[in-house]
Amino acid sequence: MIASNFLFLFSMILQHLSITNYKNITSKRFDFNPKINCFIGNNGVGKSNVLDAIYHLSFGKSYFNPASQQNIQFDKDFFALEGRYKTNLEEEKIVCSLKKGDRKTIKRNGKAYLRIADHIGLIPTVIISPSDQDLIIEGSSTRRKFIDGVIGQTDPLYLKNLLDYNKVLAQRNALLKYFALNRTFDATTLGIYNAQMAQLSQPLFEKRSAFIEQFCPIFEARYQTISNQKEQVRLEYSSHLQENKLEVLLEAQLQKDKLAQHSTVGIHKDDISFLLADRPIKNLGSQGQQKSFLVALKLAQFDFLQKQFGHPPILLLDDAFDKLDQNRVAQIVTLVNTDAFGQIFITDTHEERTKEVLSKVASSFEVFRL
Repeated sequence: MIASNFLFLFSMILQHLSITNYKNITSKRFDFNPKINCFIGNNGVGKSNVLDAIYHLSFGKSYFNPASQQNIQFDKDFFALEGRYKTNLEEEKIVCSLKKGDRKTIKRNGKAYLRIADHIGLIPTVIISPSDQDLIIEGSSTRRKFIDGVIGQTDPLYLKNLLDYNKVLAQRNALLKYFALNRTFDATTLGIYNAQMAQLSQPLFEKRSAFIEQFCPIFEARYQTISNQKEQVRLEYSSHLQENKLEVLLEAQLQKDKLAQHSTVGIHKDDISFLLADRPIKNLGSQGQQKSFLVALKLAQFDFLQKQFGHPPILLLDDAFDKLDQNRVAQIVTLVNTDAFGQIFITDTHEERTKEVLSKVASSFEVFRL
């Protein structure tokens, strides 16, 4: 369920963006097309950083470098991002700023949020980037973050429960380390943490299970379109809670947890298997197949969020055409240029290719050379 202050059925269009001292961008201002905006330039000129600034305004953090202080331009004392958005009903001004040594501030129409988490979901956004490859090659935490990022945009209670679970998990792990260092044990205190983790984990597990069940058919349909019906793909969710209740599992794993000095079972170990023809795409898929898999995954995320919010999210395509041939590039642009999609931002190094594809299939677009 979407929080009441985010329950509105209209598109969010970013009209103006101002960037100051953000990464390698000292000062930039953009006035955007309501449909497609493309940033063209060589590697290293800041194309991805513009998209990251847009992402930062949506989520209160960088997609590429969540360590906030490191996003301040070298030799500068602060960064500031300002986005002016237009909806069917009103205008929204979002400002995100950070000074060295201070806490990050996000303001909506001049009023600062008490918690950055309260901002999540106001501007639904999906990014497709080369770093998405980490979803395939990295560990389970990367794939959990993907699930949590999608659900968290639509369900503030899920986000709160997840943050609370992670706090209790950290406390339980600290207690296990204390037991090992001091050669002691306190079953009562550990039992309190066990009960709190179990209470918080069950609704999170149920929400993840329901999400995967709803999300898989959307993802499979997207992949079929991109691959021209040539291959079968699947997502498979795995969790310790599919075996038993967490309190039972924690009790059974107590000796192992004491030796490891951390919690070895729980929803913090959940994972999703990415399967191509029922085998891991990490081992079986070509570069093109893996790229198509990830694009389909993110477009399915777009579809899911659009259904939940009732309007299309902002879509960021960061070098999304890398490793794809001209036909697949055209297929993707054709897909995202339909009325079902809202505002789109694209980066690419191939100016002629991008302009040619956009000219053929895009009804309205703006090109920015960086």
